[in-house]
Formats: sequence, structure tokens, C-alpha cells
Amino acid sequence: MKANGIGKEAIKERRKLKLKIFFKNKMAVVGLILTVIVVFFGVFANIICPDGPYEMDITKRYLAPCSEYIFGTDKMGRDVFARIVYGIRISLIVGSVTTLITVVVGMILGMIAGYFKKLDNFIMRICEAFMSIPPILMAIALMSAFKPNIESVVISLCVVYAPQIARVARSATIAARENTYVEAARAQGASSFRILFKHISANIMSPVIVQGTYIFATAIILEASLSFLGAGIPAPAPSLGNILYDAKEAIFTAKWLTIFPGIAMIITVLGINILGDGLRDVLDPKSN
Repeated sequence: MKANGIGKEAIKERRKLKLKIFFKNKMAVVGLILTVIVVFFGVFANIICPDGPYEMDITKRYLAPCSEYIFGTDKMGRDVFARIVYGIRISLIVGSVTTLITVVVGMILGMIAGYFKKLDNFIMRICEAFMSIPPILMAIALMSAFKPNIESVVISLCVVYAPQIARVARSATIAARENTYVEAARAQGASSFRILFKHISANIMSPVIVQGTYIFATAIILEASLSFLGAGIPAPAPSLGNILYDAKEAIFTAKWLTIFPGIAMIITVLGINILGDGLRDVLDPKSN
């Protein structure tokens, strides 16, 4: 019982130390605050903007920011603020689902490549082939084969970013497979599947999570780029990319149509990136 109690105390102390390291990084705290604000707007979009992003009033088209429409209106008389809030929700959905699937698929591929030497060359050459193509070109090529919807965008982004996670997971697996706990598990007769998914996976999560935060941010940018180019989420869905696409017609006469969506995207991506830097400091002591 004492040993168990000591182990729990050690875990608590380790958690306290990690929290101390995180909150000591002022930029990481700023990133956390920005991310929480963005997530709040995305989650509670229905409450913040009960009228939704599709309500049109052609008599109020291109209204400058005012008390009724704090971010103005677009060419269809739609509330730009409402469309940005719902656009943030779509960005968060795309980013989170893409990151989750990418991390799972990439970790499995990377662990298999790093643990089984015979499969390493085959898996990594395929990943390198995908990574040699610029992400935006790869995403556009994939989207041309699918219907333009949110599911297709997520699938395309997963194909683009899974090789990056696989490479990180492979490197961590190669380092972990030589550790004592892996040799002990082999000596006890543990199967390769058990060693990979119980022992090694738990010990390579730190670099994968950090990489996942960057993929979250870049997935949001790439989704907006696809939508802006007309290859992503189709109109009239309030994607940040679609909002900017519609704004190009009045970029000089209605500047608020580009300024506010641009600021929203910058805050979203900046917050997640800075938060990722803070997580790296906590999860990867070598970076300190």
C-alpha cells in the first residue's frame, strides 16, 4: 500500500511540475486563452448568433459595421459576424476531426514501420512520396475526385498530413523499441501487437501530440485555402475561406469583409500554434 501511495504522490508531483512549466511560459498561457475563446465561439455559435449565418436581407447589403451588425453585412445582406462565428465552428470541426484521424492512422503506420524493419522501407517510401507533393496541390488533386463537402475535405487533409505523423511516430518507435521495458515484455512472451499498442504507444504520445497541434492549425489554413479556391466546402456554408472568397468582389469598397475573417483566422491559428509550443515544453523536457 505504501508503494502504491508513493507512486500516486510521484504522479501528482509530476503533474504539478508540468503545470508549473506550462504556466511559467507566458506565451503558452496566451495561446491557451486565445484557443479557449475561439472554442467558446465555435461551440456556442447557436447561442451567440441565434439567427444563423444564412439569413439574408438584400436591402441591407454591404452595410458597414454598426450597432446592429458589428462586423457589417456582405453582398447578400447577411451578418458577417454570424458567418464568422459559424465559420470558426466549421474550422474547428475540420481541424479536430482531421487531427484525430491523422494521429490514429499516422501512429499506427509509424509504429509498424519503426518496429518491423522489413516493413519500414515500404511504408516510409510511400509516406515520403506523399510528402514530396506540396500539401495544397495534393489536397486539390484529392478534392477533384470527391464531392465538395466537409467529409471530402477531412479525408483529403488526412491523406495530406498522416505521413507527417507517421514519420514522427516511426522515429519515436525506433528509439523506444530498444528500451529495457520492451525487452522485458519480449522476455515475458508478449506479442508484438501487445508491445506496440500497450507499451510503445504510451511512450511515444508526447511528440505525436505536439505534432498534432501543428497539424490542427495547418489543417484550418488548408481548409480555408481550398474553400477560397473553390475546391473545398461549397457555398453558402460559412467557411472562413468562403467568406474571404465572397469578399474579393468588394475588397476595396467593403474592406470589413476581408479584415474581420482574416483576424479571426489569425487568432485561431496563432492561439493553437502558441499552445502547441507550450505543450512541447511540457511534454518534451529535451526542448527546455
